Amino acid sequence: MLLLGRIFGEFFRKLRMPLVVGELVAGILLGPSVLGKYIPSLNQTIFTTNGTQGLVLGGIGTISVVMLLFVAGMEVELSIIRQQGKTAFKVSLIGLIIPLILGYGAGHYFNHWLGGTAGNDTLVFALFMGTAMAISALPIIARTLMDLNLFKTKIGMIIIAAAMFDDLIGWLLFSVVLGLMNNGGNSLHVLYTLGYTLAFAMLMLSAGRIIINKSLPWAQRNLSWPGGVLAFSLGLAFLGAAFTEAIGIHAIFGAFIVGIAVGDSVHLSEKTREIIHQFVTNIFAPLFFVSIGFKIDFVANFNLQIVSVVIGLAIVCKLLGAGLGSLWGGLTLKESLAVGFGMNARGAMEIVLGLLALQAGVITPPLFVALVIMAVITSIMAGPLLQYFITGEMKVGTGIKEIIPFIDDNSDNPAAS
Repeated sequence: MLLLGRIFGEFFRKLRMPLVVGELVAGILLGPSVLGKYIPSLNQTIFTTNGTQGLVLGGIGTISVVMLLFVAGMEVELSIIRQQGKTAFKVSLIGLIIPLILGYGAGHYFNHWLGGTAGNDTLVFALFMGTAMAISALPIIARTLMDLNLFKTKIGMIIIAAAMFDDLIGWLLFSVVLGLMNNGGNSLHVLYTLGYTLAFAMLMLSAGRIIINKSLPWAQRNLSWPGGVLAFSLGLAFLGAAFTEAIGIHAIFGAFIVGIAVGDSVHLSEKTREIIHQFVTNIFAPLFFVSIGFKIDFVANFNLQIVSVVIGLAIVCKLLGAGLGSLWGGLTLKESLAVGFGMNARGAMEIVLGLLALQAGVITPPLFVALVIMAVITSIMAGPLLQYFITGEMKVGTGIKEIIPFIDDNSDNPAAS
């Protein structure tokens, strides 16, 4: 899985496409779509989903997604959200509200068109669609802005701050949606889930953040570097994941919030942060994305109608929401369109969201396939269109070297670093 994921990832990178596309293709080739269809005995021998092997494969996927969300959380800088003030708040607020409303409406009124799970609670499905349309992919947005040298500009800071806020609220909402699913829509349980989620987030981002900030210097003094600090940081991530899982919220939310708290510490050096990124994004992220190809038959579950509707809905939702928020915040029309297309990148986070919903029975395989395709296409679009509306030039492939953040072409070359 790791070797083929990397080989296909590098092949697609040469075609100026994201690494994750190659990793997904490797999983599709190894899974039921190709290997399972033409050589089923070999597929079952190597990648059986039964017994101990299936348990191990599932465990690897769970660990990978927890670590991936921890790294995504480390990208959220609370200080940037505070600094950008009213404009970023308006962009994120309208950029959340309009996609939530349109996504919810589409999920509620066009359930069958979107391949909603038969017999599933329409409320849960509609809330999922709203969340899926509202969420952005902070890692790919940050990487795109860096590639275009826009990260430190006014537009770049507004996009990053708004995306950070959107991701924080989006994952909180999705935790509540999963709580609804697990508790059959019971209103009392929903209130408990919402209360637990808010309490955990507030506690970790206040007292928890202070404790972690004071604990990191001790870890750096008394534990070997970088292994000790790596174990300390990831240990906290798994503790957060285990805690939220225990109180009925998905493990990924705990890892994401702990990632924000750890990443916000002034004592976490850039070198340590980079080591964590490289460790997770080069080992565990590829394993996770390759394993997605094992979940369903992508060929059999491809539905052009659902794919077209999901892609169109996603672009309209984010462009309308973030664009109107930018105009309200005082930006020009071109700047507003740039912000809209910049925040339209869904990347790895949309794939994670879709997989969790598929596993929870909220969505059908055809809709999951559509969400994966939408995540890839919107991520590829973001760089060229963002550049076009800011500079008037469009270079296909600009800013889309990878969907996973901070993996440079020369990342293994110390001199290049």
